[in-house]
Amino acid sequence: MPPALRPAAPARAAALLLLGATTGCSLLAAPATGTPGQPAPVPPKQVVLTAAQALDDSGTARIDVVQEGPAGRRTASGTLTWGARDEAALTVTDELGAGRLTVRDGAVDLAYQDGRAKHADRATAESLDPAAGAAGGWAGGWTTALITNPGSRAYAVAQAGTLGSLGGEDVAGTTAAHYRGSTPVAEYFGAEGELGPDRLAAVLDWYQRHGVKTIDWDLWVGPGSRLLRLRETVTGDTGTTVTTTEVSGAASADPTAAATG
Repeated sequence: MPPALRPAAPARAAALLLLGATTGCSLLAAPATGTPGQPAPVPPKQVVLTAAQALDDSGTARIDVVQEGPAGRRTASGTLTWGARDEAALTVTDELGAGRLTVRDGAVDLAYQDGRAKHADRATAESLDPAAGAAGGWAGGWTTALITNPGSRAYAVAQAGTLGSLGGEDVAGTTAAHYRGSTPVAEYFGAEGELGPDRLAAVLDWYQRHGVKTIDWDLWVGPGSRLLRLRETVTGDTGTTVTTTEVSGAASADPTAAATG
């Protein structure tokens, strides 16, 4: 989960524009043989990269997040804004109760209803996680995921891992293309090169100590190259933790496009 909410780098944007120009109508990836007279199948990586760019370009989204695992259940809901503005406003529930997580100009604050408040910046956002303990540091990615543009995460998944198509599914009344894959931990966190060597080493050390070598992903892309849902599954020595992010309120890259062509 890359730590920054920012637009795509120019080189990345140019590559994605080329991908978008060749996507065509159908988002449902299929075997390379194709069917005469039908739109050419689109590789899953291309679909996800195009959706990541579309969300990045929108500059804002609403997210609803649920995490379930051995430590219990956590939730978060609210809005993210990136690009020219760097803001977030989320209601969260975790082991310490209900709280409000906000970002403004890179400053991250988590205040609970009983008055307890924690402060951090993007580089130290994981210290706000109750699981971080007194030492702070990387705590599994919960806080970082909440304040990071989901398109940035989808981009890293497509760049670092392998994706396959599971066909079409209904997501909130919309037919979406469902993709599944996995990413080695080191490749995922190094996909965009945003983590410095020391920070990257600390993140990888956390996963190694918890027996996690790969992260499994499910992504759902709807009409207009809209990223609708992102699910991260992490399995380690202490069990499996699943984090599902529902994305809404973002602009569509092409309102006329349909997931089934």
